[in-house]
Amino acid sequence: MYRFLVVLTVVGAVKDPAANQLIMFKERTTGPIGIMTTSAGGPIEHKDTNTLNSRLIFNEFFMDSVTHTVRERIPERVVHAVAGGAFGYFEVTHDITHICKAKLFSKVGKKTPVAARFSPVVVERGGSDTSRDARGFAVKFYTEEGNFDIVGFNTPMFLYKDPVIFPTFVHSFKKNPASNLFDANSFWDFLTLQPETFHMFLLVFGDRGIPDGYHHMPGFGIHTFEVVNEHGTKYFVRFHFIPDAGIKNLRSEEAKKISAEDADYNTRLLYRSIANGDFPTWTVSLQILSLEDVKNARIDVFDVTKVLPLDEYPLTPVGKMVLNKNAVNYFAEIEQLAFSPGNLVPGILGGPDKLFEGRRLAYREAQHYRLGGNFNKIPVNCPIQSKIFEYNRDGRPPLKDNGKDIPNYYPNSFNGPVPYKDHKRVELLHIFEEDPNNFDQARELYTNEMTTEERRRLVENILYRLAPAAKFLQERAVKIFHIIHPDLGSKIEQGLLVNSTKHYWDDY
Repeated sequence: MYRFLVVLTVVGAVKDPAANQLIMFKERTTGPIGIMTTSAGGPIEHKDTNTLNSRLIFNEFFMDSVTHTVRERIPERVVHAVAGGAFGYFEVTHDITHICKAKLFSKVGKKTPVAARFSPVVVERGGSDTSRDARGFAVKFYTEEGNFDIVGFNTPMFLYKDPVIFPTFVHSFKKNPASNLFDANSFWDFLTLQPETFHMFLLVFGDRGIPDGYHHMPGFGIHTFEVVNEHGTKYFVRFHFIPDAGIKNLRSEEAKKISAEDADYNTRLLYRSIANGDFPTWTVSLQILSLEDVKNARIDVFDVTKVLPLDEYPLTPVGKMVLNKNAVNYFAEIEQLAFSPGNLVPGILGGPDKLFEGRRLAYREAQHYRLGGNFNKIPVNCPIQSKIFEYNRDGRPPLKDNGKDIPNYYPNSFNGPVPYKDHKRVELLHIFEEDPNNFDQARELYTNEMTTEERRRLVENILYRLAPAAKFLQERAVKIFHIIHPDLGSKIEQGLLVNSTKHYWDDY
């Protein structure tokens, strides 16, 4: 009987390491791993673990643990608060040195360590992995030239172009400040006042709105990045991460049932698959444009609310991303994982669009607020393949060696670190951006990229979210859906009439 129980335990652990993490830890240790201590290293005597009838202030175990516990939470991310993540590597499979001199692409077969984080955008901490929402798809490449971050999405386009809209987007999608509830009126008010958002939300409301596991979720860099080769020649690329397991999504009813049972569904699947050796992989490809292609393009190739047509700019494979290692400690390695579009390396200049510029500020400021000014000294954010010579000093921990005794100002005459010189330096392209207008691509998505059944489910999902909104917002939305395609607008309008429910705010 005892052997039978042991076998069941081992089999259960192999099948579901996420559920059996504690059991697996116990099985690989032979007993207590050591004598417990305070954070200052002092050993704790057994009697100090019970404070009844003793003096609390003189009990260092009590003082140390209680005062630390009330400080364990750090500020939640404003968006992308819930996430799964893992570590692995990127391997070059195709030579692109003719367009980009970044060393992570220097030769076929080269491997670069990566960290990845996948996250619903709007869901707050404790929310469901299977909510209908866009997802963040962020990858940190630990290159020999420093960290390179792609802070992307699971949609090939973004909501809006103007970064000043970000606070409005966050406030309108988050909970109402009076009721503390998600509000259909603020949601649709934002969308209908920024109609370029409808392009992306055709995907969110469609079959691609709820990924069935992060290993089935694609990723896109969103921006058109400017890159240069060794000769200083400019090219422009969009990054695509296509899951080798195929793109797979959940229907609304499936997602609701799963959410009721397991709010951490996607995070659990990711952890379990990696722990069982079933490593998720993505094929990394680029859409590549020359400067002449940019000049002759029939669309604004830097407009983040639009996609670059694949028939005009086909995918060029670059490599594989493999995630083969779970975090040992979620808080230390995933919650503190800090991405920034400003983390670039020689050969990759970033996007010339205003949104990219705005995100460089927003992400950096978010990390300063959440993690402190030394967030890049947190181990998971350290550029592990390059040596750091900076002039930043002091501040809140972690500090590592705080620059030791190296001079702390630049320029100096005492052999402190100096900048390198690039005699073929290229400046980021300066572009003029017009107001967004992507209805043609939204129309193309609806008519040519969705089947009849997909369009039917799209309408159902839109009606589910639009029905609680005020009538004037419904009317504004219907007008925009009509512009995208008369068939879509008519179906939404008819659906609202069939399912109409009078709300008190309709009279205002």
